[in-house]
Amino acid sequence: QVQLVESGGGLVQAGGSLRLSCAASGQTFTSYTMGWFRQAPGKEREFVATISRSGVSTYYADSVKGRFTISRDNAKNTVYLQMNSLKPEDTAVYYCAAAGQSHYLVPFTTPERYDYWGQGTQVTVSS
Repeated sequence: QVQLVESGGGLVQAGGSLRLSCAASGQTFTSYTMGWFRQAPGKEREFVATISRSGVSTYYADSVKGRFTISRDNAKNTVYLQMNSLKPEDTAVYYCAAAGQSHYLVPFTTPERYDYWGQGTQVTVSS
């Protein structure tokens, strides 16, 4: 079992920045690829970014590429999402997730790949 707790959400004006954190506890953090997803009201949960277990490899949705940066500190069991140049369309509940090896054939860009989820943190970007 892995427990994930997100923090850092809030209200920000368009063009501003926020940094989300996701603290993990339980099983070995380095066993998991980590991802960030978001869900806006009335929409499906969508992929934002993912980072490999070592932190060397990252991948982003086209909608956030160049604006968001995912990183992890394995010594602190924490994954981060630095969000710059925020837009109103970035408004959503942001979730972090941990992927083990249970669904290894499923892409990391889909929610089904992930085994554990946090409770989410609200990000609201005003225009």
